[in-house]
Amino acid sequence: MTDAKDERRPAGELEASVMAVLWSADAPLTPGQVQAGLGAGLARTTVTTILTRLHDKGMVGRRRQGRGYAYHPVQDAHGLTARRMHSELDRDTDRETVLARFVAQLSPDDERILRDLLESGDR
Repeated sequence: MTDAKDERRPAGELEASVMAVLWSADAPLTPGQVQAGLGAGLARTTVTTILTRLHDKGMVGRRRQGRGYAYHPVQDAHGLTARRMHSELDRDTDRETVLARFVAQLSPDDERILRDLLESGDR
């Protein structure tokens, strides 16, 4: 017998799924539209809660639509990844050491890309 707790999705998976639905849309979506896009049998209240949390984190914007809101991503997937990287960097007081260790662990291809970006000033 499977415990209900074991059937829960890993932390962040629902948020990632909701973001994927929003990124694929051409216009802001209501919680009901996101729920339909997920096709996962989630309750609309669950989807609304996830969207509210994403809004509180600054990951999505919203505008009034009828009695509720329609949501849209404020950044593309790459921008969101960069934002997460900055958040992780901000958690440590020794930025130089964190950056040095990050760079030391880059693959040769990634190191070349980083060098090219820094040299071009394309930041």
